[in-house]
Amino acid sequence: MTGKLPINIDHLLRQRTIEGERIEYKAGWNPQSVLHTICAFANDFHNLGGGYVVLGVEEREGRPVLPPKGISPDSIDAIHKELLNLGYSAIRPYYHPLTGIYNIGGQTILALWVPGGETRPYKAKTSLSAERNDWAYFIRRHSNTVRARGPDERDLLSLAATVPFDDRYRQTASLDDLSHRLIREFLRNIGSELAAEAKGLSVEDLGKRLNIVGGPSEAMFPKNVGLLFFNERPDKFFPSTQIDVVWFPDGPGGDQFEEKEFRGPLSIILSEAISYIARNYLKETVVKYPHKPEAERFWNFPIGAIEEALVNAIYHRSYEEREPVEVRITREELLVLSYPGADRSIRMKDFKEGQAVSRRYRNRRIGEFLKELDLAEARSTGVPKIFRAMRQNGSPEPIFESDEDRTWFLVRLPVHEQASLAPTDDGAIHDTPHDTIHDNSLKNKEKGQGTIHDTIHDTIHVTQHVERLIALLTEEMNRPQLQDILGINNRSHFVEAYLAPALHAGLIEMTLPDKPKSRKQQYRRTAQGEALAEKIKAQDSLK
Repeated sequence: MTGKLPINIDHLLRQRTIEGERIEYKAGWNPQSVLHTICAFANDFHNLGGGYVVLGVEEREGRPVLPPKGISPDSIDAIHKELLNLGYSAIRPYYHPLTGIYNIGGQTILALWVPGGETRPYKAKTSLSAERNDWAYFIRRHSNTVRARGPDERDLLSLAATVPFDDRYRQTASLDDLSHRLIREFLRNIGSELAAEAKGLSVEDLGKRLNIVGGPSEAMFPKNVGLLFFNERPDKFFPSTQIDVVWFPDGPGGDQFEEKEFRGPLSIILSEAISYIARNYLKETVVKYPHKPEAERFWNFPIGAIEEALVNAIYHRSYEEREPVEVRITREELLVLSYPGADRSIRMKDFKEGQAVSRRYRNRRIGEFLKELDLAEARSTGVPKIFRAMRQNGSPEPIFESDEDRTWFLVRLPVHEQASLAPTDDGAIHDTPHDTIHDNSLKNKEKGQGTIHDTIHDTIHVTQHVERLIALLTEEMNRPQLQDILGINNRSHFVEAYLAPALHAGLIEMTLPDKPKSRKQQYRRTAQGEALAEKIKAQDSLK
């Protein structure tokens, strides 16, 4: 199939958004070398989602050489025909990559997208010479394509015995269960060049481009990963696909609790749950020292650690188990619980030391989409990031727990030791009363410590969503206008993830505050919002 692929090739070349294991640059057309690389990406030995072959770009020490060398436009048809022939005659089972033609710097580039194949393992001819008829398995080893031998070949055969759950067809669903709108929003959010033409394509065409549908042309089905990301209510197909956030004002043994459920596409419930936690349960404390001009600032729980713990839970949970991802919050800690636990090949000792490394992932396709949205890296970086976020906030180290059979997995984030939180009758967290702060300040002075300032900031962590809204809100705009410039069609998602957090943080304000539901209501940046916009602009200029 030829057309625009679901990636931004120009951005990929300049920013190197895809790692060496998932991309190979070739100055020209070398059918044998390309064949072996296609075979390796199709085998997807490390479950990373396949990869890309970019023809017309030289490579030097793992980096693309720009401007690109390009290939002759007159050779494109011949390459397509040879690729088609190789897919039938030189690789088993049959395999055909998707292709896209691009013009970069005035040069023609041919990109091949090679998703992990559903009928792996694949083997290819070792040579296209007519005199030889040897076949072999090929895999990616770092940034190289190599022949699989010995243990690697045995592992490949074992790994390929089953198709991962997220890459299977859902025969109880139809293409009508995939939302054209959600797919277009996803393409806009990742900056795909396919977004410009997506409105004129059918769900089937878009599904093929994104590899979220499959099967024979006369009876195509959505894949599980497609339903998880591009259906309004995935829990209809996968019960308990949700995130439950529970606040216990009196601790887990108390009689009161406050609960909110998030159901919907994975990327949206992740964003909404994180924004909800940040808006309602994260508080910043400022500590002033008598002999230092700088104040110490810290959060009860760092947002970075929460984001990583939740993303990991969504990424690694089983969607065949009817158990939600649960976030439990008390005055002492924040817990993220998911089912099942991490692979048994990873020792709990490694988790506790922040060195847990896995090269195999339960949901490789889910990871692929989270990665495109910059929510996951699929490089075993989640645990180190949690440790780093807690350390930078001055918090105690995170705690990882699981049972012997790894049927569940728990991440504990202890509260910062100096964070002051007080539960109230309405079950929400509010700032500690002034008299309590004053008493603490006197005690700290007696110990020679800093004093807690009598204004504990009741603001949320400024998320990427809020920063994007502030950067684009250059004049007074109403809600539909804001949704339009952000490329968001879902009103509830916009309000939950963008508008409400920005209003709550005091970064924007209503033009008609006494009439919040007025049809003439517009929004503008506050002085605090203007300052943030200038900061964002300065940071962008340094990139």
